[in-house]
Amino acid sequence: MQPSFPYKRLGIIGAGRTGQAFAKALAPFSRTAPLLYNRSPARLAEALAKLPNVRPAERAEDIWQACDLIVMAVSDDAVADMAERLSQQASSDPRPFLFHLSGRCGAALLEPLREQGAVTAAVHPVMTFTGDPESEVRRMARIPFGVTGSSAEAIVRAMAVVQLLGGRAFVIAEEKRSLYHAALSHAANHLVTLMAGAARTLEAADVGDPAAVLGPLVRAAMENSLASGFAALSGPLLRGDRGTIGDHLDAFDRYCPDVLPDYRAMALATLRDMERHGMGQADAMPDLRRMLEDG
Repeated sequence: MQPSFPYKRLGIIGAGRTGQAFAKALAPFSRTAPLLYNRSPARLAEALAKLPNVRPAERAEDIWQACDLIVMAVSDDAVADMAERLSQQASSDPRPFLFHLSGRCGAALLEPLREQGAVTAAVHPVMTFTGDPESEVRRMARIPFGVTGSSAEAIVRAMAVVQLLGGRAFVIAEEKRSLYHAALSHAANHLVTLMAGAARTLEAADVGDPAAVLGPLVRAAMENSLASGFAALSGPLLRGDRGTIGDHLDAFDRYCPDVLPDYRAMALATLRDMERHGMGQADAMPDLRRMLEDG
């Protein structure tokens, strides 16, 4: 344990994938064996089998009363209910630090606990969790964390925990929390939908291994986009190539009509951003928009 770590005992509420990863990552910094609670005894037992240095808690309230560093690893919709539940019990520590891991929610949902004397925050790891705590601890050492605190002290404490994990913390204002999470969902979730549609279209074109074909192209496009933003755009829309876009629309309509609405929507969104950035062939823009909006 690092001597500068200010907490005596770690408690985790929630034994799912994320809770297991945080228990594994923070357990070495707990002066006594960390506690883990889950409402499902079977899920709790499964998690403890992966976490030999962690002890079970019979109730969430036991963690609230016994721990001064508490991680609430419950679903987004359960955060407020759990905060209200815990607030009915007195904490043994006058100022425990408690944070939840939801991306969508800020620290406001923890207000009942802040009123009880806790220092509260939201600490969101920008990654997905697969259920392998060992590898996820290593991944957390390289990722950003979105932090929202109920006070300046809470932000400082949250950033210190992120530093222990090896991550990089950045602050999100309470009122911008949903916008922040929407951006992440828009990028990660809709990218999956986009790739699935492109793969189905390649299958319809009799390509045997769509992933192998898409992989190099998409990885390069993503890296270029992250490095250069919208300036990385290339392709027929940028060139004002009406014929190519027309061929695309006809091919989708004939062979893969379920993907056609997505193609139209993404192409129109691309045209909108081209106009905003002053890009593209001005004389072609009205024709391209008409083609994409028809149907």
